[in-house]
Order: sequence, then structure tokens, then C-alpha cells
Amino acid sequence: MNVRNQDTRSHDLADHDAFSRTFQPDQLSIGFIAPACGYPDSPFPSLSDQAEIVQSLDRSDAAALWLRDVPFYDPSFGDTGQVLDPLVYAGWLAALTQRIAIGTAGFVAPLREPVITAKQITTADQLLGGRFLAGMASGDRPTEYPAFGVDFGTRVERYREAVALIKTLTSVSFPRLKTEHFGHLRGDIDLVPKPAASRVPLIAIGRAGQSLEWLAEHVDAWIWHGDAQRMPEVVPHWREMTAARGFVPFGYGAMFDLDSNADAPLQTGRVLRGGRHALKQFLAQQRDAGINHVALNLKPTRRPALEVIAELQEHVLPEFVVEPASS
Repeated sequence: MNVRNQDTRSHDLADHDAFSRTFQPDQLSIGFIAPACGYPDSPFPSLSDQAEIVQSLDRSDAAALWLRDVPFYDPSFGDTGQVLDPLVYAGWLAALTQRIAIGTAGFVAPLREPVITAKQITTADQLLGGRFLAGMASGDRPTEYPAFGVDFGTRVERYREAVALIKTLTSVSFPRLKTEHFGHLRGDIDLVPKPAASRVPLIAIGRAGQSLEWLAEHVDAWIWHGDAQRMPEVVPHWREMTAARGFVPFGYGAMFDLDSNADAPLQTGRVLRGGRHALKQFLAQQRDAGINHVALNLKPTRRPALEVIAELQEHVLPEFVVEPASS
């Protein structure tokens, strides 16, 4: 891949409002993974009350709402996220929200044509007034790849090329870049529209098949997944690897179930489950360990989503509001 007119290191995002209200050094923010409601016994959530849920989150102290990219229903995985296409959904959310950052967690970069995806990203960012965070994943469902005519074994390189193309198209005017699996930009055309802010932050969701060295150099933040109890173990190594660039945020997503008993102890593992008192204490410990963002997936919960969000807003979320350094 031949890349020109491209800085592979992060630009300063201190003036990017959505990014700086989601990620700050020594601070922790809380986000939610769409559809931000429970559907423990089905791969398909009900979307009938999505407008009310989303607007409730927008009024809360939640920093971000993350949209998943699941092209197909694969029974062996048993989860379809919010079902709807994330970038189309982001456009709908632009009309419903005013404050909360809208991110993807993440669109499946090796299966999406990057030039069209770049245009969709900048369009969503314009509609959202600069609140879009572009989370990019490689996809963890091999069964989807044949439907696109793509070799699953090429996903690692295709991911790198997609990141380079999208970063270049959304931040460089009349760019030049040649890729092996996608297109060739010759410097004679320019993508429109441009982002509403200086540029759209690019965030790695999961490892995407990449080395930590590559992630540390090429993305603006990294959001992983797994046992929440073990996430702090990653922080020192990540900080060491990104030290030359300054602050590069680290966070994770977790299945979450808020117990109706406020004093219930916290359980970790596949599902983070417990009462609000233990949850608040646990999140404070995660913040002190250097975690910058936790995205909660309410799929396992049987309680009404609005009830859970209201309890979190009253007792937990205000404790984890990120304050930008410039404020």
C-alpha cells in the first residue's frame, strides 16, 4: 500500500467536543451499546421504544451511544445488536439527539467499501454536528465473509487499508493513496462533505486482528471487550506503547445487568452484574486504574431499560462525567 499526504499518527483532538467529552486522561466516562435495552432470551431486540430510550440517554450524563454492525443473523452467535444498519441509524439519531456522542462499535471495515463508508461517516458527522466517533472492527463472524465474496483470511490487511483510506479521505484534501484490496486515489478528486469538526476520530473496536504495535500507532482510541475485572491489566502496556503520541484512550465494552437490589455484590466475568453501590465503587476503581471509557450492553437485563437508565442517572452516571481540560 502506497500512502502519501497521510499522517498515520493522531492529530490533536482536544478541540473535538464529542471525543474530548468521552475521553480524558485520568477520567472515566460511561457509554451504552445500542439498543440500550434488554433482550436476554432472543437474538432480536424490540425497537418499539428506541426513540424514548435514546432521548433519555441524551438527557443523561452518558457520554456515548455505540452502534453495532451486524449484516446477518447467524444463529451460532445469537445476537443481532440493534439490527439496523449503524450508519443509517446514526442519521436517524441525529434528529433525536443534541448532546450525546454517536459512535460505531464497530462497522465491519473489511466488508465495507471504504470510499462509500467515508462519505457515510462524514455525512453522519455533519448531521450530528461533529458528534460522530468512527469505531472500526474486522468482524468476528466468518460466516458473513462468503456472502460478500471476501476471503476471511484477508481481513487483517483489508482492515489496515480501510483505516488508511477512510482516515485519508476524511482528513486530506485531494489525497493520493493506492491500496491492494480497494481503490486508488490519484489526487484529482476530493471527498464531500468534509467532517463538521476538524476530522472524525477513528477508534479500533477489538483487536481487529492487528498487533498492539499497529493499533498504538494508527488509531485515536482503542475499545476492547472481555472480563471487566482484567481490563486494568492492559493499561500499563498500552500507555507504554502509546507514550510517544501522548494520550491515546483505552476502554472496553461489557455485558451489564443492574440488579434491582442496590446492595447486591458485583459479579464479573462474561456479564458485569450487581447493584448500584458496588457498581459505582467498581467503576471508581477502574477509573483509578486508567480505564477511560466503559460501554454498557444491557442485553442480559430483564428490567425495563428506562428504569435502569433512570437509576443509573440518579446514582451512578453523574460520578463519571468527563471534564475536558479546556473547560
